[in-house]
Amino acid sequence: MRNRRYVIAIWAAVVLLLLIAACAAGSERFEAKPAGFWAGLWHGLICWITFIIGLFTDSVRMYEINNTGNWYDFGFILGALIALSSGWGSSCKKKRKKRAEEKEWEEIAEKVEEKIRKGIKNWVDEKEDKDMDWNEIGKKIEEKIKRELKKWAEE
Repeated sequence: MRNRRYVIAIWAAVVLLLLIAACAAGSERFEAKPAGFWAGLWHGLICWITFIIGLFTDSVRMYEINNTGNWYDFGFILGALIALSSGWGSSCKKKRKKRAEEKEWEEIAEKVEEKIRKGIKNWVDEKEDKDMDWNEIGKKIEEKIKRELKKWAEE
């Protein structure tokens, strides 16, 4: 039953491709009246299909030679951009989501940084010897961080 669905889907895809290829550039339809903007838009939309089919046959072309000029070119480029853009809208949504996540992480980082600064300042101020060497302070901070991380990991 499942294999039959795949066979039907494949045949439907082949028929759809043939129907689309029938509307491809290079047909006799445009000998009497040159292809305009809408034909260019359509040829741009199906350009990836006609390119693949055009590799195997000489009768299907990607671009209609007999066209009205700039308007056909504009339609073709617009259609090709739409067809080949690979979901521009979804990538914008991903970027917006990524920006929101980055903003959230930046806010968290600022809060953590502020807490660390306050903690270090309080910790340094607690010491009697305020003229301590920075290397010694660094070692003590490192030891304290290790202790806190170990305590946190054991919880």
